[in-house]
Amino acid sequence: RDDDDINDVASMAGVNLNEESARIMATNSDLVGTQIQSCKDEPFLAAIPLHKRILETAKKLGITDVPAEVVTFISHATQNRLRTVIEKVTVITQHRMESYKDDEWYEQATDVRSQLKFFEQLERLEKQRKDEQEREILLKAAKSRSRQEDPEQARLKQKAKEMQQQELAQMRQRDANLTALAAIGPRKKRKLDAPGLLSVGGEGVGLCGGSQGTASPRQYPRQKITRVNLRDFIFYMEQEREMSRSLLLYRALLK
Repeated sequence: RDDDDINDVASMAGVNLNEESARIMATNSDLVGTQIQSCKDEPFLAAIPLHKRILETAKKLGITDVPAEVVTFISHATQNRLRTVIEKVTVITQHRMESYKDDEWYEQATDVRSQLKFFEQLERLEKQRKDEQEREILLKAAKSRSRQEDPEQARLKQKAKEMQQQELAQMRQRDANLTALAAIGPRKKRKLDAPGLLSVGGEGVGLCGGSQGTASPRQYPRQKITRVNLRDFIFYMEQEREMSRSLLLYRALLK
């Protein structure tokens, strides 16, 4: 043996790697270096429409012939560019969807959602107060017994009458809904089938042998979907140097 290393399994088995390599090279010498690519080069875009489009653009610049290699190169460049755009926009979307509520290194300073709810509640109370004032004015106008009424008083009386009719219709509709719900009865939740049972004709059929055996339900992995919106694309175009002043960004901002 060339060396006495006990970890050399090939030498311990009596195999000479140098002789085997020389024998393989001598046997397949005509095939070594001839196979350049193992898979077919599939263009990303349709070759014929892309070639026509390139020729239309090239004729405007005085070019009459465009070889097929140019079409393939542009197709691969488009695929690479699209992959880069999708990867960057996906990262932007994932950053936007990140939540820092449960992160111990972040502390909430302001709660805009609670502030908006508070202002909405104030507006609701103010609207309710104005409605109550208007209702009191209309009720006073409806109860007035003056013989000589001006047009404004007659208009208030008519409006009060319409308001009372509307409230009466709402009360009737509410009573009808409550009666219908009482007739239907309480809603029952649908019971899930027991694990390992297949429901056939309303009867449970066991999937496993034995009286006590039950099969665990199959769990399908839920695929995570990243939803990209227009704001993510706009943010991406604003960060890119070649697209920050483009017409495409201007059109996207107008939408």
